[in-house]
Amino acid sequence: MTKSGMNPTVNFYFSKAKKWQEELEKLRMIVLDCGLTEELKWGVPCYSFQKSNIVLLHVFKEYCALLFFKGALLRDTKGMLIQQTKNVQAGRQIRFTHVREIVKMKPILKAYIYEAIEVEKAGLKVNYKKATAFIIPEEFQNKLDEFPAMKTAFYSLTPGRQRAYILYFSAPKQSKTRESRVEKCKQPILNGKGLNDQ
Repeated sequence: MTKSGMNPTVNFYFSKAKKWQEELEKLRMIVLDCGLTEELKWGVPCYSFQKSNIVLLHVFKEYCALLFFKGALLRDTKGMLIQQTKNVQAGRQIRFTHVREIVKMKPILKAYIYEAIEVEKAGLKVNYKKATAFIIPEEFQNKLDEFPAMKTAFYSLTPGRQRAYILYFSAPKQSKTRESRVEKCKQPILNGKGLNDQ
């Protein structure tokens, strides 16, 4: 780690950025100025406080963003935090489309980062919905009723793995597609594997 807090192993991420390079560099400086540790996780710059993830930087086609891991616990006094999808329970983003926005918002961004650090220091936890709180699509419920071994295997999975399958099966609009997904995942479920363990 250099004196400024920049981690040399993360530098390539900023130099390879094509579209949002200036914005990412500015966000990096703001985050590092808050005393967080810079690492590369999931292929993106991630910033932690005492080994707990606080924020990460990521890019999309239309914007770049600062993602707060426990953003749902922040007060969001400026109404800036965005829930990416209705199924995201903890993380919240602040999105940017131009470096001028970041420069203008610097004090506000720092306030949000410092609040996120305080949330971590206080040991606050996000109350995640249990897998049972999600509606199981009819096509999957039918398969569980038809195959008791699959039902037993599914409910033996961790709550996070159950939730991932339920969301994956629920996503398609067409019943035929939902059925196809359920059929494709039958064996991994019987093998005790999560959706992303395959």
